[in-house]
Amino acid sequence: MPYSRNSLTKLVPELYVTDIRTSLSFWCGLIGFSVLYDRPEEGFAYLNLDGAHVMLEQRTETDRTWETAPFSYPLGRGINLQIKVPDTEPILFRLAEAGIPLFMNLEEKWYRADNVELGQKQFLVMDPDGYLLRLIVDLGERGIIDNGK
Repeated sequence: MPYSRNSLTKLVPELYVTDIRTSLSFWCGLIGFSVLYDRPEEGFAYLNLDGAHVMLEQRTETDRTWETAPFSYPLGRGINLQIKVPDTEPILFRLAEAGIPLFMNLEEKWYRADNVELGQKQFLVMDPDGYLLRLIVDLGERGIIDNGK
């Protein structure tokens, strides 16, 4: 899909990475994102997966940065990026084929939201720089189930 200002979402995380090529292999080759536009000479890529957007930028010592702490692995501590995907199985297959371990195995999880529960199949995986991705498939909603809690 070609770049258009209208295709941008209102919140787009920009992640510093140590090697843009390694990151693109992971994010595009394994997870399924595509490059919406890039600036290879700057080590920058804007990615899209069914409306989920993320920017990757290779960190260099000489560039202006907005780092708030030392740049050490794993990056992104304290955050996970939930990404809705059409199907987890192809992604899980590609990750297994590449020997990438999961941070958390596939599970079905229901989260209370007011008077309903929202369901999703989900798993977590770390990208090459340690950013935690939670890939989900929407299972819809159901009434609250009381398990005696």
